[in-house]
Order: sequence, then structure tokens, then C-alpha cells
Amino acid sequence: MSLNNNLTKVDRRDAKLAMAHIYVAFIALLLGGLAGLLQVFVRSGQFTLPAGIGYYQVLTVHGVLLGLILTTFFIFGFQIASVSRTSGTFSDGQRRLGWIGFWLMTIGTAAAATMVLLNEATVLYTFYAPLKAHWIFYLGLTLVVVGSWVGGAGQILRYAQWRKENKGSGERSPLLSFMVVVNNLMWFVATLGVAASVLFQLLPWSLGFIERVDIALSRTLFWYFGHALVYFWLLPAYMVWYVIIPKVIGGKIFSDSLARLSFMLFLIFSVPVGIHHQLTEPGITGTWKFIQVVLTFAVIVPSLMTAFSMFAMFELRGRELGGKGLYGWFKKLPWKDARFFVPFIGMVVFIPGGAGGIINASYQMNQLIHNTIWVTGHFHLTIATTVVLTYFSAAFWLIPHLTGRTLTKSLNNLGNFAAILWATGMTIMSSAMHIAGLIGAPRRSDYSEYGGAQQAYDWIPYQIAQAVGGTILFIAIIIILYIVVKLAWFAPKGEEEFPVGEAHENGGPTPAILENFKVWLVILVALILFAYTIPIIDIISNSPPGSKGYKLW
Repeated sequence: MSLNNNLTKVDRRDAKLAMAHIYVAFIALLLGGLAGLLQVFVRSGQFTLPAGIGYYQVLTVHGVLLGLILTTFFIFGFQIASVSRTSGTFSDGQRRLGWIGFWLMTIGTAAAATMVLLNEATVLYTFYAPLKAHWIFYLGLTLVVVGSWVGGAGQILRYAQWRKENKGSGERSPLLSFMVVVNNLMWFVATLGVAASVLFQLLPWSLGFIERVDIALSRTLFWYFGHALVYFWLLPAYMVWYVIIPKVIGGKIFSDSLARLSFMLFLIFSVPVGIHHQLTEPGITGTWKFIQVVLTFAVIVPSLMTAFSMFAMFELRGRELGGKGLYGWFKKLPWKDARFFVPFIGMVVFIPGGAGGIINASYQMNQLIHNTIWVTGHFHLTIATTVVLTYFSAAFWLIPHLTGRTLTKSLNNLGNFAAILWATGMTIMSSAMHIAGLIGAPRRSDYSEYGGAQQAYDWIPYQIAQAVGGTILFIAIIIILYIVVKLAWFAPKGEEEFPVGEAHENGGPTPAILENFKVWLVILVALILFAYTIPIIDIISNSPPGSKGYKLW
């Protein structure tokens, strides 16, 4: 796993910036994971939180730290290192933008977390109005978003500099840097929704400048952002799948063009689909809900393209290594290498996870599972397993690469063991959530016997199973954190590879339109205007006066 070519090393100044983000991410993993463990204990009916701690307070900590902080900070650490590795070292100005973004995000995280811990912002991960949080919570989230814009701008500027320096060479831009830019652009466009909601609705409302807030509008703006957020989490995992894993297993990227096309399709289809989270919401007509369901199903296409590309690459490599017969190639893959085995588990889990997503987004089937714990089980498969296991696998080589250490055989084996534990715990917990959801168990709810209702007693065995699975998951988190600490400070000194795959030469030239961001951004804006203009006009025109704030804790 070692390298002799120093040109493939991330510059130590860029490495320091990337690691700062990664440290915050794993602190969030510890605290958010602990909050999740407490949640499943409480929902089992066998555990009561100590005095002064509320269930919904813990739920907010879990959702915000793992859904927003762990993901955003890790993604930015990974993307900074990826751009530096493939497009060249950041300039002092670009790196300064990265540090400004990091500190804005960190200060914002600390401010929001403080309000949650003081029980002044128990508004759950979605921070839906009319639940009202302290204004510092909303300001903190604003700083996180603004910081991400500033840091992301530094990454895009480095990519633009590479394009300028190589103009006329006929060379395609580095695939990994290209993917980072796509993800950042999607993030910038998507966060405009939540920024508008927080700055013009929730923050003035919390400060007392306005008395009432339009509930339907605030939720619509949240989900304009909220579903694209899922792809902001997912695309870095796809970066690892498309670019890193081929190098890890000794193969080549199946198709550079296919990879770029899939990312551009995610860019244009990820934002104008948020209303499929609001299929039971009043104030939005069935026509527009149906249109966004159709757009949501379009996102399945790049995911299927990715699945085809991955398994085609696996088969080609397996046959190069001598695999015979229909499935002989499968045995030739490096199953003992945590850099491959851990994300492969994530790929497999994405199959049932994606199938559940189709149900969630289906106009009729959504009526059965909407707001049940089925939905929680779904995103624990897709995000908390597929995405998070891929992040862990990236950390196994990225952290030692950035810190000048090496992934030892024992740590590699421990990583594989942690992934098996994770998959076991998640299978138990998520399966129980899916089944309980089908028989009506609600999401976002504290333990209750609902006045002795038989249906509530029927949920309890599944809630106990969730506690068992959650306990196994927390043990896996502790092991992962042990590996991270070892790789950051105590593993043997060495040079760990930052693996970047090359595309098959027979793939042909990449069409120029796939790198023409202007064309794709125009399509994205057109789709957003088409999908959201009339629904938002309808909401503003027909909404009731709005709601005052509530604090129910």
C-alpha cells in the first residue's frame, strides 16, 4: 500500500486543512452515535433518560450531528484532499478560503449544539416550524451553510485554475476534481432553499421581528434543500466507488464518460424533487406532487448507471486475475482489503435501501409508510450504512496518507470486523424499523403505550430489536474511532497511497459537453423553475396567516 512517488502526495498544508475537517467529523460521530444509542434504549421501553435530558433533545443531537455535521465536515475534508491530489496544491488564497470556511462551520456548529444541549433548540433534525428554537441555533446553522460556501469556493477555484493552466491541451480535467465541483455546485444551489427559509423566515421569527411564519413555505424550502442533501452525502461515496476502488483492486475505471454523465444527471435531478417528501402535505396540488415524483424516478437512472459501472469493473478485473465461469471473477476480488470490502458492503446494502426509496417516492405507496419508522429504517440503510461505511473505508487510507502513517494489517482486519459488526447491527435495527413501520409505528416519537392500545404493544418487540441492533452499532463506532485515533497519531510512520484510478483506454474521448458546466446549470435552473415556481406561488397566495412559535419541551 506504500508509494515512492512524492508527486502523488497531498501537500502537507492542504493535508492539515483536510484533517481539521475530519477531526470534527469523527467527534460528531462519537457524540451523535451516543445520542442514537440512548434513543433506541428509550424506545425499547426498558430505559429512562436521567433527569434533565429529554428524548426529543437527544433525537435532535443525533440527527443534527450525524445528518449534518459528520457528513458535511467529512465530505469537505475528503474533497479538499481529492482536489489537492488530482488538480494540484491549493494556492495560499484558496487555502485561506478553506480555513475561513472551516472556522465559520465550526463556530456555527458549536453555537447550534450549545442551544440544543441547553434544551433551547429541541426542534429535531428537520427543525420544522412551528417548533421554535433559540435564534442562536438558527444563526449557527446559517454559519455552517455560509462556511461551506466559502470552503467550497476554494475547491472550485483550484479546479478552475487547473482548467486554465491546461487550456488547449486537449486533456480532460481530473475526474475526481470534476466530481468534487459537481457536488459543490449541487450543494450551493440546494442550500439556497434552507438559507432563504432560515434568513427570511425562521431567524426573524425567532428574534421576534415577525409574529407568524408560513409553515407550508418553510417546509417546502427545507425539502428543496433536504432531498438534494441526500445526494450531497451520496456523491462523495460514488467518488470513492468510481475513482478510488478501481485503483485499490488493481483495475481501471470502466468509463470516464459514464462517470461524468452520471454526476451531471445527479446535478440536474437532485434539487427539483423535494416535494416527494411532502406527498401528504396540504397546500400543494396533486399535479405538482406527481410531477416531482416523476423527476424523482429520473434520479434512479444515474444510480443504475453507477451499479452497472461498478460491477462491470469488478468483473473485468476478476477475469484479468484468472476468474473463470459465470461468477469465478467474484472470488478473485481482494476481500481482505478493508479499502474494498467495507465499501462493498455499502454497495450491497444500497440495493434494498434503493428499493425502499422507490416506495417512499411513490405517490400511492407513500401513503402507507409516510411518517412511520419505516422511513427511519430506510435512511439508516442508504445513508447510515451505504454512505457512512464508504466514508469509513476512505478514512482508512486517507487519514494515514494525510498524517504520514500507514494502515497496518491489524488495523485493516479490525476495519473489516467493524464493518461486519455495523452490517449486523444495522440489519437487525433497520429490519425492525421497516417491519414496525408497516404496522403503524410512528417515527420521531418517544416511547409510549398509547393508553394501553394493543397496536402499541405490538411494536414493542421490534423496538427492543432496534435497541439490540443499535447497541451493536455503537460498539462498531467505538472500534472505528479507535482505528481513526491510531491512524491519526499512533500507527507506524509510512507513506500510505492516495489511490486514484485511471480510465480504460478503449473508453474513447470524453464528450466536451460533459465538462460544460454552463449547459448543465442552465438545465438545472430550468427544471427548478418548472418544478417549484407554481407550487410556491400557490402556497404564498393561499396560505393562512401563519403560525406563532411553539416550545413543547
